[in-house]
Amino acid sequence: MSSGRILVVDDEPQIRRVMRVALSGAAYTVSDARSGEEALEKVREEKFDLVLLDVNLPGIGGIETCRAIRERSDVPVMMLTVRNSSRDAVAALDAGADDYVTKPFSMEVLLARIRATLRRAPNSPNGVDPVRFGNVAIHMSARRVTVDGKEVRLTPKEFDLLRFLIANGDTALPHERILQAVWGPDYGSEVQYLRVFIKQLRKKLEPDPASPRYILTEPWLGYRFRPSADPDGGSA
Repeated sequence: MSSGRILVVDDEPQIRRVMRVALSGAAYTVSDARSGEEALEKVREEKFDLVLLDVNLPGIGGIETCRAIRERSDVPVMMLTVRNSSRDAVAALDAGADDYVTKPFSMEVLLARIRATLRRAPNSPNGVDPVRFGNVAIHMSARRVTVDGKEVRLTPKEFDLLRFLIANGDTALPHERILQAVWGPDYGSEVQYLRVFIKQLRKKLEPDPASPRYILTEPWLGYRFRPSADPDGGSA
């Protein structure tokens, strides 16, 4: 039985072969693409559970490809990069990636990150569906969000993060606890992840992202969700 369908996007044939063998050995069904253009065509025509996307691609680069995927799909995207800087990480996450891995990496690490990216945050807020605050409605079972009645697309991890914050409403949550609950037990120090994802959630849900009402910063600790209209939150 397949553990999921993965699209590997890399312009190097050897890397695609190695990834196909390793991922198939881990019970994933694997397809591949040599370019961003080919990846976009496959995403249009087929359904995948995860896209492994190299940043350095000929033609349409990985970041641009990720943005284009996000315009039409909420499939989880993991970026692969040879660069290791906070700027590159932020660029990948801002483009809509759910995670990124820096080359070279061990296959054990990659498989663990894939499992983390595919997992769903377990907490659900008291069975209430939809959850409403202000002009926002969160349809938990359908994984849909509307603002003023209009659907707003969240990435899979953005939704999981929002759901976890709501499930622990009005509780100050440390960075490490959020990361481990939403991304997995191997995470905890990737505070930059949270800053980017919280920023994106605020842009999509808050009336004034610079003065958030619902997703509040707990200085030196983490974040808190408060379903009230008191505009006394802080920024990330």
